[in-house]
Amino acid sequence: MTWADLPPGLVLILGGVLAAVLPHALRKALMLALPLAGLAHILALPAGGHAEMMLFGIDLVGSRVDGLALVFGGIFYVAAFLAAVFHLHVRDRMQDVAAMVYAGAAVGAVFAGDLATLFVYWELTAIASVFLVFAGRTDAAYRAGIRYLLVQITSGVLLMGGLVLHWRATGSVAFDDIGLGSAGAVMIFLAFAIKCGFPLLHGWIADAYPRASITGAVFLSAFTTKLAVYALARGFPGTELLIWIGAAMGILLALLALKATDIRRILAYSLNSQLGIMVAGVGIGTPLALDGVAAHAVVSILYTALLFMAAGVVLHRTGRSEASALGGLATRMPWTLAATLVAAATISALPLTGAFVSKSPILTAAGSESGWLAWSLLLLGAVGAIAHTGLRLPWLIFAGRREGPVEIRQPAPANMYAAMAGSAALCIAIGLVPGLYYGWMPNASDYEVYSASHVLTQLQLVAFAALGFVWLVRSDLLSRPAAPETLLDADWFYRRGLQDVWRKTVEWGGEIGRAGRGGLHGWVQAVILTSRRLAGPDGPLGRAVTPGTAVLWLTAMLGLYLVVFYT
Repeated sequence: MTWADLPPGLVLILGGVLAAVLPHALRKALMLALPLAGLAHILALPAGGHAEMMLFGIDLVGSRVDGLALVFGGIFYVAAFLAAVFHLHVRDRMQDVAAMVYAGAAVGAVFAGDLATLFVYWELTAIASVFLVFAGRTDAAYRAGIRYLLVQITSGVLLMGGLVLHWRATGSVAFDDIGLGSAGAVMIFLAFAIKCGFPLLHGWIADAYPRASITGAVFLSAFTTKLAVYALARGFPGTELLIWIGAAMGILLALLALKATDIRRILAYSLNSQLGIMVAGVGIGTPLALDGVAAHAVVSILYTALLFMAAGVVLHRTGRSEASALGGLATRMPWTLAATLVAAATISALPLTGAFVSKSPILTAAGSESGWLAWSLLLLGAVGAIAHTGLRLPWLIFAGRREGPVEIRQPAPANMYAAMAGSAALCIAIGLVPGLYYGWMPNASDYEVYSASHVLTQLQLVAFAALGFVWLVRSDLLSRPAAPETLLDADWFYRRGLQDVWRKTVEWGGEIGRAGRGGLHGWVQAVILTSRRLAGPDGPLGRAVTPGTAVLWLTAMLGLYLVVFYT
């Protein structure tokens, strides 16, 4: 096997397995070194298919190197390194192993050249990542982890069923443009939809991510959903349905983020909402739109990880994540405030930040290819991002006054601040060199982002969102929560709704069973009593007869037989 035949991601997966038996210091060294080695590996790979083989008559491509895979694989390795830096102080073998295997499986899935190989990595990401939810080590985290695993396994089952049907229909499992023209393709699409958090399929994100460990949530924010975006871009580019699904994601999830009261749940909804513009870009499907999807996936991973890092530092130092217990922390946590503001500016797509560079191509493509309605809906989702994370989140944590005292613990470890600094620097650096950044995208689109119209439009959006936010706060329509609140979401249908349906079904089944058993018992008793009356000692069939009477009956029956059959 040559260096090129080594599947991308395998170095991290094997490192994770090895970490299970290594002491703490060596595990941390591996977590830092292997993402960098993996990044060097994929950058040195020649374009094309590698590790090709035939298994049971099926052509498999272990890894495929092209522009799209390199962008997603590269940012996955960078995210794994930054998250590992943030995680350095944690002494937890389970999290170390799970994080490395999870990141490696995500990279492997991105480079998979066929659906069967994708399925293997798809399931491995699910199995490894659930331990980061369990690492929250609360009863709520355990229950959320079980629900998370069930959802991910459902996605895997759909992917497996879809690839089998697709193979039977086409004779191929190649992972290219699939379309929606067959039952197998629809099943594959639904598998990707679950992992991407489409509306009504999204509840697992806000359920599991806030309950994961502080550092586990950072890893989770980077890989699972972005892998689904990649899968959609690879398998369903130009599928118009995705434009409207993406627009709905951007708006509906933004509304939930505006209502959430736990800062990590706000970020989970924010992450889900931001997937919307990428999904819509996949649906538009032009080279410019797909470059925008790849570009925004990179930036989104960086600022979302930075936001989860900042929220993690707040949770680490205060022990609280409910907005009702926070506020007024600006002077107590200035470095965390600075990191949060950089991330808030980036998600708001302010000029000179990465998201300004990455969102603009998608919005431009939407305006020119999909019409004013799609463009307007995506713009509305962008305004929502400014409101719920660009403005509301920093306000809840750092501004105003909290209801009661909150204990501030010792400063967070230096590695947590170093990881935030690295993420923040990349968020800004991308915004400063857009031409170089676009050159790394799959189609290397030539796009002028810093035009007067783009800059003025975005500044107007930010100003409009800020004015609206201030009005909502001053009119008490968006007040600081006085206590933690329960926010009903789509997961209610399978967490409570299905339980209620099952309970009622069992109750009704019991009643029907009891009624059925009662009716059957009565029927059997009636048969027994009738038989007893007819054939019992006193019944007509139970009387004793003389031989002469018996002969008479037999003669009559024989005569009747002769009349019927011989006349």
